[in-house]
Amino acid sequence: MEYIRAAEKDTEQIFSIVQDTIRRIYPNYYPQEVADFFCRLHCRERILEDVKSGLVGVLQNDGIMVGTGCRRDNHITRVYVKPEYQGKGYGSYIMQCLENEIRLQYDTVYLDASLPASHLYEKRGYQTVEHKRYTVENGKILIYEVMEKPLFRSSTGVCYDGKCFVPQKNTENGEVDGNTRFMYHQKSNIIWADYTGGEIIRGCLLGTVAEHGELDFYYVHVNEQGQVRFGVCHSVPQILDNGKIELSETWQWLNGDKSKGISVIVEV
Repeated sequence: MEYIRAAEKDTEQIFSIVQDTIRRIYPNYYPQEVADFFCRLHCRERILEDVKSGLVGVLQNDGIMVGTGCRRDNHITRVYVKPEYQGKGYGSYIMQCLENEIRLQYDTVYLDASLPASHLYEKRGYQTVEHKRYTVENGKILIYEVMEKPLFRSSTGVCYDGKCFVPQKNTENGEVDGNTRFMYHQKSNIIWADYTGGEIIRGCLLGTVAEHGELDFYYVHVNEQGQVRFGVCHSVPQILDNGKIELSETWQWLNGDKSKGISVIVEV
């Protein structure tokens, strides 16, 4: 998987993804007039304007464009995944990429949640701050929620020595799960860890810590099939309300299918 900035040549394909998703999914939740309103809202001209402004990204998997995301400042304005690719973690991947971009400048992110998506955003930690109603064609009512989520910037002075982490989320192409344990060690700006459990017989990682606490490292392990897998990872820390560290990770296998993924691990 790869989430990259959209180019003007991608506009027609992005428009097709958005329109097809609205027409196939939204009538299950809204009157047809509301679905038509969303189609007009995300018209070809508006998408092209956003692409030219550098606001749009596309998610590609094996050379196929499977989804798209868009933001203005700290407002996520458009996230769509092809219906046939939904339920596979692609929407979460796009959201994570958008949140990582926004985190660099803002402490909060917000979005307008349609009925099909509101429960998915709740799982990502978004909370409803306002209920909205909007009258469309033939007096039909569009109901949606304004949702907001705090974003914790990378902390300075994060110490990983002696910390134990457990995966909380992972994309399908990952091999660690909630039964895997990572034991971290740190000396100066060098970090390393041993990990085992779940599908992992034994693994280790080695890398560096930046001043703001972000991690860059290589990992290698042997899985239950006897395969040696290795890759590279970038992790961004958040300090939770309970004082524990949460790491949002983007990674890529360097052997096998060389696919990319995202995961979240939390300190226990």
